[in-house]
Amino acid sequence: MKSTPKLPVRILTHNIRYATGSPFKGEVPWTKRRQLLLNELEYHTRYMNETFICLQEVLHNQLEDIRAGLNPSHGILSPKWAYIGVGRDDGHKAGEYSPIFYQPSIWNLQHWETVWLSKTPNVPSKSWDAASIRIVTIGVFTHRESGNTVLALNTHLDDQGSKSRLEAARIILSKISEYQQGEFGGLISGTFLSGDLNSQEEQEAYSELTTTGKLLDTYKSVPAMRRYGHHNTFTGFGYGKAPPKRIDFILLAPEGNQSWRVDGYSVVPNRFDDEVYNSDHCAVIADLMLVG
Repeated sequence: MKSTPKLPVRILTHNIRYATGSPFKGEVPWTKRRQLLLNELEYHTRYMNETFICLQEVLHNQLEDIRAGLNPSHGILSPKWAYIGVGRDDGHKAGEYSPIFYQPSIWNLQHWETVWLSKTPNVPSKSWDAASIRIVTIGVFTHRESGNTVLALNTHLDDQGSKSRLEAARIILSKISEYQQGEFGGLISGTFLSGDLNSQEEQEAYSELTTTGKLLDTYKSVPAMRRYGHHNTFTGFGYGKAPPKRIDFILLAPEGNQSWRVDGYSVVPNRFDDEVYNSDHCAVIADLMLVG
């Protein structure tokens, strides 16, 4: 591993709820949630250029809204914010994205890909007991100033198939190992996985990803008295039968010469005085430091 200067990194992950035409009770349309979500993203990244914004359940029209909202005074050819990711249904624009937004002036994108969490990971597909097609978005980013290289993964696992969540977790771990031992292995200073795992701590995907020191939960790396905000990350829209739970995570992979230090962890409220939920999930934010 390459030893490089310390680097602060913020990771924000949020399942923003897809723009449905049939809202749940308590849910307002995307057109009314859109600006609230953009305000959240802008506020939490305003003075932290090294932020990765990792989103789930993003339809193409939402992706375009977010890209435009993050780049109000920048042209398409030189945006402040760019993204990697594709629609899961066809590998282009159809279906939900799990995009990673980043600032090209801060990070040099070395490589990226989308992997389908199925028996045929190179083509749009689903396997086992998955109810929906599922993907993981993977990017290799080099910090232009410090030279640190980060391997970033963002995913959204199936909400119904236990077997598919377990197998998806195994595919993700295999991809991390592949990158750490492959072409970029000598460059990677830190690796993170963000996303909605649809798995609580005692369930299959979380257990597979975190047992025997495979990945570290940022939540558990910060003492309880120093965490900010809520515990649960899924809230629903106030009328659903599913209870609140912690299913959205930022996980870190141990590295060689460098490692992550977790300086802060928070679960941000998704509803304020206006009583409007900007999503049925809360955003999770981790403030990290890559240290030698």
